[in-house]
Amino acid sequence: MYKVLYRKYRPQVFSDVVGQPQVTVTLKNELMRGRAAHAYLFTGSRGTGKTTCARILARAVNCLHPVDGDPCGECEVCRGLEDGSMMDVVEIDAASNNGVESVRSIVEESVFTPAGAKYRVYIIDEVHMLSGAAFNALLKTLEEPPAHVIFILATTEVHKLLPTILSRCQRFDFRRIDPELMAARLMEVAGLEGAELDHDAALLIARVADGALRDALSLLDQCLGRDRHVTPDIVYAAAGLASREYLGRLAEAAAAWDPAAALGIIDRLHRESKDLSRLCAELAEYFRGLMLCKIMRDPGPLLQASGEEERELRRLSGAMGLGTVLRGLDLLENALNRLRGGDQRVQLEMAMVRLCSPELDTTPESLISRIEALESGIALQRVSEPVAVKEEGFTAEPEPPEAVPEAEPEPGPKEPEAPKAAAPAPRARRAEGEPGLEELIAGAQRFGAWPDILRQLGTDSKSVAMAFEGSSAYVSGDYMLIDAPEIAFELLKKADQRARLREAITRVTGRPYKLGPYRKPKSDVKEDPIDELMRRARAAGVPVEEE
Repeated sequence: MYKVLYRKYRPQVFSDVVGQPQVTVTLKNELMRGRAAHAYLFTGSRGTGKTTCARILARAVNCLHPVDGDPCGECEVCRGLEDGSMMDVVEIDAASNNGVESVRSIVEESVFTPAGAKYRVYIIDEVHMLSGAAFNALLKTLEEPPAHVIFILATTEVHKLLPTILSRCQRFDFRRIDPELMAARLMEVAGLEGAELDHDAALLIARVADGALRDALSLLDQCLGRDRHVTPDIVYAAAGLASREYLGRLAEAAAAWDPAAALGIIDRLHRESKDLSRLCAELAEYFRGLMLCKIMRDPGPLLQASGEEERELRRLSGAMGLGTVLRGLDLLENALNRLRGGDQRVQLEMAMVRLCSPELDTTPESLISRIEALESGIALQRVSEPVAVKEEGFTAEPEPPEAVPEAEPEPGPKEPEAPKAAAPAPRARRAEGEPGLEELIAGAQRFGAWPDILRQLGTDSKSVAMAFEGSSAYVSGDYMLIDAPEIAFELLKKADQRARLREAITRVTGRPYKLGPYRKPKSDVKEDPIDELMRRARAAGVPVEEE
């Protein structure tokens, strides 16, 4: 009969246990010093090795020839406990044997000495399922057991245990296994099975398993049933997941305020029989990644994503305000709670329509998102009017490896001519084929994530960020044109300050930009501030009533 992977490759010694050194090292040291306790409590999430460590511990305390705290696996006790012929180690599932009678039988049996081993070991799994009467029946024996008895309790919900039980046990907390460690173990198992597992696919399996190696091995087993070369696409298909491409397109629809596109994507995934509850959870995780990219300089350790996925998250995070990302997280988490009791498709569609149409949402988060879009003038990329600027030529300072446009001061009143000094060095002319400043400004679009760049810049230098107070930026091709006070341009003449600004831009947008000045068109007629506010409100899609 075929043996599934998580059973076939179950660790036999403490050193084989993945990602739990805080448990295995301590247990080995206790056993080597002959300090085995009478009661242990193993806690942690599912699939992290609690029952496995309990079985290894049960063999180690009874092994005739232990090796540095590990069972030898060769003596008659180890072989007997492994094949089940020796009955001195008893495993009990408290989920199905939770009554007081089951515990009383354990108490009565514990007085008898072991048949062939040194200790009689009771492993009680899911111990939190025991009834109150069963716990009370166990208390006295747990506190003062016979010298030949060891209790090992395992649970995923330690908060449900009585304080009197906790105080009588040595507690060991099992952590969720790090995705990189889990991916390495999965690739090792795949190699032992004569199969090939891509590193990105291993990371994806580890991320889906959420720290549970048993779940990861089960998913790998399913993937190997489809193909002996496991790629991310096979993992997506085996786990019933939506690919990152679809998640990215849903996030783009939210950034562009396009509910029709979002509903089309959901319809396609529904027809492909994707689990919409899981899709909602994945999309919430995707928005979490956008949030990390917005607020962290290096979100890589928390994202656990491939390089391409991280670059895509950075690109999308640059097109969305932090308020929009947080509102999306809130909407998706609420939808996830409602999916359990209603029509999954309808609930998810309603959440996406609200996310893509802030004008339908009157919550404070939605209003903040709309104000954020109005202030940036981009309305989450929905509208952006090109502005023509009358300025001749486009000059730049020579700076390898790219030409950085120089800020030119505004023309002021003429001063009396001073004696002529030596002629200044001529400024570098733009290369042939490079667009001129007027051409760049004519095709420029306002950049909505400029405040995020200034916040990033402020983490390195608050004084530089203050110099850009009240500034804005426009994007035109490979150039980012900056509209800022003259003091900011004076700072940008220094190479180190330009490097800081470029680094902040790259962290937010995920791509490098060349820098240049932006000059607003001069107009003799000043626009009424109220008219300007109403014009920007209409551009953002906010309904405006006229008198």
